[in-house]
Amino acid sequence: MNATQDLSFIALISNAHLIVQLIMALLLGVSLVSWTYIFKKMFDVRAARRLTIDFEKTFWAGGNLHALYQNASSNRASNGALARIFEAGMGEFIKGKQAASAARETLDMGAILDGARRAMRAAFQREMDALESHLAFLASVGSVSPYIGLLGTVWGIMNAFRGLANVQQATLSAVAPGIAEALIATAIGLFAAIPAVVAYNRFSHDVDRLAIRFESFVEEFSNILQRQSR
Repeated sequence: MNATQDLSFIALISNAHLIVQLIMALLLGVSLVSWTYIFKKMFDVRAARRLTIDFEKTFWAGGNLHALYQNASSNRASNGALARIFEAGMGEFIKGKQAASAARETLDMGAILDGARRAMRAAFQREMDALESHLAFLASVGSVSPYIGLLGTVWGIMNAFRGLANVQQATLSAVAPGIAEALIATAIGLFAAIPAVVAYNRFSHDVDRLAIRFESFVEEFSNILQRQSR
């Protein structure tokens, strides 16, 4: 086998120590899962942003709130996060008024408005949990993968130098294949970490922007309900 074949990636990986190979396999598996989450999160965030914009346009167009609530209730799976937050608040507001009317009690609009606001905050938390899913995994991959790769590199270099004990004369050609195969573990670790870090930072920014829009809507809609209750 010539030097080029000996130092090819496939040859270096196949000739690496078993521990190093296991670390490489772990990093490749983590990278595959990471890329799966990256693409899934990319589509989810884009869909959430589009549905949020669509609902904001419909809401601020000045239509009937009860009709908008009925539409949000009947299509809650496809209307998006902001529509579900609106549905939670409007539904609690309507139920509070109906319960007070059925009990023939004086409407306590303060309590009803507080209930609607709490319902929207609870829906907001649920939607944020869904949007932030898998972000912790990407953060962990970005922070841990380089160290896992470094562990494989250290282990491989240790075995490369241990192998020199049986060599009469230590030369660069004797130690180069062992060091090269060990460094591949670090390269794979960086290959797994860099996209995960970039994706995590990007998606965290996008989710934070959506959270700001959701929180603003909760406050604005609460003010609208308060004005209508007077």
